Amino acid sequence: MSQDTAKPSRKGLPRWARLLMTPLILLAAAALIWSQLPKGAYSTDLSRIGDGRPALVLTYDASFLAGMRVMGYMDEIRDDYMPRVHFLVANVGTPDGRSLANRHGVRDGAVLLFSAQGTLVEQLPAPAGAEELRQALDRTLMATR
Repeated sequence: MSQDTAKPSRKGLPRWARLLMTPLILLAAAALIWSQLPKGAYSTDLSRIGDGRPALVLTYDASFLAGMRVMGYMDEIRDDYMPRVHFLVANVGTPDGRSLANRHGVRDGAVLLFSAQGTLVEQLPAPAGAEELRQALDRTLMATR
């Protein structure tokens, strides 16, 4: 038997490249997932409503998409209003979040704007864009002066 037939020839990538393929694929997948996460965490501490600073509260339900879309709008305007305004999320999957949503008759994706004293100033069922959110927040800030 000749040595030529004893070892089958391998065509394609060298062994070191094949070994690196799996970690590179996992790293690329992790980077893609990371890039889709919200840009910053939002507090869920609803006790901050009425603590002397106006609050924008998003009602969020993980089972639906509207809240995630509105959270993207919040990401766009957040830096312009920090630290004058609390940006909060009321997760309707928690007792506090569900209670707030039920009290004001809203669902996923609704935005509630509160004065510094905790009075509801404006309610947006599902803002269509960052500009609509910005205008409502500006009205709230003007009303609370």
